[in-house]
Amino acid sequence: MEDCFARSQVSFSILAVLKEPSSMADAGPAGGGRGGFGRGGFGRGGRGGRGRGRGRGRGRGRGKPDDKEWVPVTKLGRLVKELKIKSLEQIYLFSLPIKEFEIIDFFLGAALKDEVLKIMPVQKQTRAGQRTRFKAFVAIGDHNGHVGLGVKCSKEVATAIRGAIILAKLSVIPVRRGYWGNKIGKPHTVPCKVTGKCGSVRVRLIPAPRGTGIVSAPVPKKLLQMAGIDDCYTSARGATATLGNFAKATFQAIAKTYEYLTPDLWGENKFTKVPYQEFTDFLAKPVLPKPAPASQPEQPPAPAGKGF
Repeated sequence: MEDCFARSQVSFSILAVLKEPSSMADAGPAGGGRGGFGRGGFGRGGRGGRGRGRGRGRGRGRGKPDDKEWVPVTKLGRLVKELKIKSLEQIYLFSLPIKEFEIIDFFLGAALKDEVLKIMPVQKQTRAGQRTRFKAFVAIGDHNGHVGLGVKCSKEVATAIRGAIILAKLSVIPVRRGYWGNKIGKPHTVPCKVTGKCGSVRVRLIPAPRGTGIVSAPVPKKLLQMAGIDDCYTSARGATATLGNFAKATFQAIAKTYEYLTPDLWGENKFTKVPYQEFTDFLAKPVLPKPAPASQPEQPPAPAGKGF
């Protein structure tokens, strides 16, 4: 009897340990539910979960907002901070590369919404064994003509999400919208048929009449909603179960909306100078570091007391 009782105690203790939430990187996300690795460590069949819902993917990797003042390190960043460049469209007009994600925050700010599309474990075989890291796919957009996609791999889930959000901001692109028929109201769909591809996946976006909605799978639908497209037909072929390639193909198709020179863009344009040339004198000024805050003057030492 004592032996059986001891065995039952050991089994109960093992179960209690297994039920405790792990603090390691491969533990389930704080959001729980279906996102991340909520079921059995690696989600469904080892593929990793899909972060669904805005709150489930955002809080883990972002942490507290940084209150530090932005100190630009590129010419474009200096022009943006000094309000020499008024909008993102001015940057896109001259195809200036954006190397600081703070530039996107400066113009879009609170309008940006991000969502974790998927977190999946990836492994590499080394001499010491398998090295597991986590790959995060994050979509970002303002639902009004700007969308971005970021992919980041890291040892920890939170670090991967933070890095993917930064890369998504750096990859933000403008989205051209158009009409299906008569030009009534605001643009609501893609201006023409566009195709994007990644790996074996091919995604085609087709204009749709107003009120149709977005007819697509969940992954393209999320990207199209973040881009501000209200109505769209889609067609996909290939291994669409590979979420990363599916999202990248959709993102490429959205980016192609500005690659077609339609007749309404055939008019003569007045060319302006590139911002780097227009503000040459400002950029030539040396950037002086900010003086450190003045420290309090040291108090003189107290006079020593007289000895007895």
